[in-house]
Amino acid sequence: MATMKDPYTVLGVSKAASQEDIKKAYRSLAKELHPDRHPDDTATAERFKEVSAAYNLLGDAAQRARFDRGEIGADGQERAPHGFHYAGAGGDDFGRGGNRGFEDIVGDIFGGFRGGRSGPIRGRDRKYSLTVDFLEAARGGNRRLTLPGGRTLDVRIPEGLESGQQIRLKGQGDQAPGGTAGDAMIEVTVRPHPMFTREGRDIHLDLPVSLREAVLGAKITAPTIHGDVTINIPPTSNAGRVLRLKGRGIRNPKDQSAGDQYVKLKVVLPEKADPELEAFVKGWSQGEKHDPRAGLRT
Repeated sequence: MATMKDPYTVLGVSKAASQEDIKKAYRSLAKELHPDRHPDDTATAERFKEVSAAYNLLGDAAQRARFDRGEIGADGQERAPHGFHYAGAGGDDFGRGGNRGFEDIVGDIFGGFRGGRSGPIRGRDRKYSLTVDFLEAARGGNRRLTLPGGRTLDVRIPEGLESGQQIRLKGQGDQAPGGTAGDAMIEVTVRPHPMFTREGRDIHLDLPVSLREAVLGAKITAPTIHGDVTINIPPTSNAGRVLRLKGRGIRNPKDQSAGDQYVKLKVVLPEKADPELEAFVKGWSQGEKHDPRAGLRT
């Protein structure tokens, strides 16, 4: 295989050219060399693919900087350190002219134009980040993402999204002239919620209740990710008791099944001293006999 040409030479620009100059040079050459204008012209098709490959490298500022520093070659592959030789597929030595593995990589990246497969050139994917609220990620929704340069993308937040997951928007990456567009890859971060936590598709909530509600039982309102619901607090409910709200967790959009919400009761006394309560407790004879820590003895 012939040595990959210097991408600056291929595009006809100097190493000091700006990113905008590189883009202009590429657009001009791509328009001039487009296969639709030169049907059955193999030489021009090869030149068009060389130009596209060069722009795939230099059109990305980070990749261009790595190439300028000598970290990657004109083919976009890592350069081996001095004295290191890469043994390619079948034992070929990349550093000594063996390049079977390299041919395979180039074929994958550039549509096999060096002999092998043929196909349209695909534009680069673009990566973005998006932070969403806990409830928005749990319930799903729509967001508009503003990109550098002012372009916007409408993003559908699927139900049950978790931090670290990616949303792929097909065809929203860079467009390759004469080829197809890459994708936009959006990595999501979910903000924590002040009340809710998540375990799989289940939701957990610490719910404050009064001493009266815990002792006598009550019907109270509890928040869920889908809105408020009325729940029954059984009489003599201890702090730490967990009530299960079936189907009030995160839904699975594939089959509409849902996790549960678990409500852990937390008995909260009045912040200000209550003389009536203090008098009752002092006169509560059973209170002296009750030992809540009996089970902790060894």
